[in-house]
Amino acid sequence: MIELRALTSDDWPLFRELRLAALAEAPYAFGSTLAAWQGEGDREERWRSRLIPGALDLVALVDGEPSAMATGVPGDGSAELISMWVGPKARGRGVGARLIAEIGQWAARQGFSTLRLAVMPHNPHAIALYERAGFTDTGEPGDLLPDGVGRELLMAKPLRAA
Repeated sequence: MIELRALTSDDWPLFRELRLAALAEAPYAFGSTLAAWQGEGDREERWRSRLIPGALDLVALVDGEPSAMATGVPGDGSAELISMWVGPKARGRGVGARLIAEIGQWAARQGFSTLRLAVMPHNPHAIALYERAGFTDTGEPGDLLPDGVGRELLMAKPLRAA
């Protein structure tokens, strides 16, 4: 069973647990590093502030276990899907599609007509998931990767009015 739960800043321990798991399991998928969120970076106020007011921070519970996360944030003219991660035990069960659909519905209710995201170009499984969900390459240059050569892949999908 898949249950989606919206987080508040008081849910920071749950968000922390999933974010650290994501950074450890899939470091290639994020612009942040595990090291940056540990040690001095591992502070309650930092975790609380990462649960952005006005955003939709979602956790997916699979059979009662926290297994995935995604965030929708309002932007200039469009909403953005960020921090998407599905844990290994939950992959292939439709969890990612459910998170994307919920973020898309939230964005449409907020009045946005487009949902955008950035994905690492060397993450073919994530790219395939986003393409199945209706995202296409925008052709715009994404942020420069740490190697100083590659760029994030920017994708977008139109949203239906809520």
